[in-house]
Amino acid sequence: MPRRAARRLRKRLGRRGTFLLILGVGKTCWGVSFLVDPPDGAGLELLTDVCSLRHWSWLWIVCGLITFGSAFVRIGRDGFGYLAALLPPTVWAIAYTVAVVSGDYSRGGFVAIWYLTSHVGVILWASTVPEYSVPPASRPPWRGKAP
Repeated sequence: MPRRAARRLRKRLGRRGTFLLILGVGKTCWGVSFLVDPPDGAGLELLTDVCSLRHWSWLWIVCGLITFGSAFVRIGRDGFGYLAALLPPTVWAIAYTVAVVSGDYSRGGFVAIWYLTSHVGVILWASTVPEYSVPPASRPPWRGKAP
């Protein structure tokens, strides 16, 4: 019974939905970690000048929940999920870039590049992947027949 439910869920989600589901859970958990035990905020002064990291954690949580929910909509209507997934890492990358330019956090350039490649880049790539781009597996030739 659990295997059948898992297969049905996987078929319902597809490749794009599965990606959004995983991404949504991850972003929500990352946001909750800022609520539970916020870091010192080094390099995020652009954000912490506006409000605390506990408040910024809600950006991650809300966008993660939107991304998670978008996993269950029909293919072609999941664009809001990808936009929601892009927003938090883009904001963080901008904040770290500003910290490097202003000279407040020299390590921020590496963190900004990390957010731009492993988050923003991967999300942008995944948003362009069609659901059924892989051709079906070819059937093996029948044994005993000459070519």
